[in-house]
Amino acid sequence: MNQSVAVVGVGNTRYGKLPQYDSYELGLWALTEALADCGLAFEAIDGLIVNRIPDYQRFCEIAGLNPCYVSITPGQGRFSGICIETAAALIRDGIATTVALVYGNNGRSVGDRYGGAGDTYGSGGGGLWFAYGMTSPGGFHALMARRHMELYGTTAEELGTVSKTFRDHAALNPAAVMRTPFTLADYHASRYICEPLHLLDYCLINDGGVALILTAGERARDLIQPPVYLRGYGMATALAGSSFPPDDFWRAPMRKAADKSFADAGVSHAEISALMIYDNFTPTVLFALEGFGYCGEGESGAFVAKGHLALGARYPTNTSGGHLSESYMQGWALNAEAVRQIRGACGERQVKECALVHYMATAPVVTSIIYGKDPA
Repeated sequence: MNQSVAVVGVGNTRYGKLPQYDSYELGLWALTEALADCGLAFEAIDGLIVNRIPDYQRFCEIAGLNPCYVSITPGQGRFSGICIETAAALIRDGIATTVALVYGNNGRSVGDRYGGAGDTYGSGGGGLWFAYGMTSPGGFHALMARRHMELYGTTAEELGTVSKTFRDHAALNPAAVMRTPFTLADYHASRYICEPLHLLDYCLINDGGVALILTAGERARDLIQPPVYLRGYGMATALAGSSFPPDDFWRAPMRKAADKSFADAGVSHAEISALMIYDNFTPTVLFALEGFGYCGEGESGAFVAKGHLALGARYPTNTSGGHLSESYMQGWALNAEAVRQIRGACGERQVKECALVHYMATAPVVTSIIYGKDPA
């Protein structure tokens, strides 16, 4: 990459049930926090991408913005990484100098449900599977988890370890919705939603907003916060000519995205300080660890069972509590956590000497972002 790009501002709302706010207001709240974080005014924004907020024009009217570039993306969680990569390209190509990425989600208050005929945030393509009982994202991930268990001997105990580890991290995060630790016995006692997945294997649907401000690295050095650089990023897809759920757990696109992001960043897996893994369901964490190269195929269950994802261990993961315990902000809050970890601003959950954080999302569109304290 010829020109470095950095995140200079992050902001978020409270998370939970916030019926007094719509998605526009949640996005504006988060954007206001992000601008205050980096000391910029609304007028400094000349690029805007909104995600899950219904209308970009209405948001600009509310925020008083007339950006040179504006766009809106669907509400699928894979778009957090896509939007960040797009913003970096806009800055590198001189189309915008300061890009705001704004996410607003009032899904809990309006009663959103994922899956089924009324799911407005998916592609609609899943309707072909409804006749076979596969009516929700949880159903697909349960099927993939069961196949992983049959192929590699992965256990429910290992899935529970993922959920428990992230809850232990959330206990140290005042912003997390679910902070009460639980035992593996508690995990096994929780009800099944779609076997083999328990309630505690599922992410938390909540209201909330997150915003990130990106600019060129050269300009970033003059702002309030230490810049956190996008060292490398990659994206790959599995949209055509493949089965769903995929036979390879999306390993092929994960490897492609990982190879590009590590090559751009000029670093190796051994240098990564912490991981932020898109955890809509616990099995996704296992698939990501294998596909992005942190363990071998079929070895993720044992890898997790050894405690490698905990604070103080080799790869502290989802230190905020992630989607499973902080709140399901569809990747956005995990990227904000990556920035805050590199800044050293995470208090009790801070990873020591955190210099590089890898964000990864496993889905039909895979995204991989490596954040760093220094430019590549």
